[in-house]
Amino acid sequence: MDKRVDEKILDFINATEKVEARKDICSGPVKIGGRYYEFEETEFFDEKLKMYIPKDFEDMPQDTRKFKYPSENRPDIIKCNEDGSIAITFKFIDSPLNEEYVEKLRDIMKLINKRLNPANVFYDEEILEVDEKNIGYFDFKSSAIDDFLYNFIFLLELQEKTVMGTFSCSFSEYEEWKDIAILMINTIRISKEENSKII
Repeated sequence: MDKRVDEKILDFINATEKVEARKDICSGPVKIGGRYYEFEETEFFDEKLKMYIPKDFEDMPQDTRKFKYPSENRPDIIKCNEDGSIAITFKFIDSPLNEEYVEKLRDIMKLINKRLNPANVFYDEEILEVDEKNIGYFDFKSSAIDDFLYNFIFLLELQEKTVMGTFSCSFSEYEEWKDIAILMINTIRISKEENSKII
């Protein structure tokens, strides 16, 4: 009896370790859905911010940007997969922000989103401490023209201003990508150099 229990415990530990190994995006390919993704550290805003994202994500073409983000206030940076169905974006907002205000800003952004889109279904909200920075996030399900989307919004301070990032994918892939989005946020590194400003 004891031997069978021990074997079950070992099986559980081995299975857990395999899952954890698959979720380390900084040390080799990770299986997400039906394929493997390799992640690499990518620089944004003139090397001021670095984050691991899928290696094969590229800048979204201009015509696709205008279609998917019709507002002139679209993100500064849009990295996406081949068909544009999964995207990571960054927007540098010339609005003052300090570490203590990140949580309040997240709550305000979530409230605005709720008021503008009452049909959205909201999930989690949290403050992560990454590289000595507070990063606030919330996530939700929204409807598109012919699909439901999963949206992960995160906010942080950079050079005393606001950076808003997003991760989005089809809602059908939500369970595969949510933990990965959080892992990507946890790889954010901010340059300590303050000599050159973004704007």
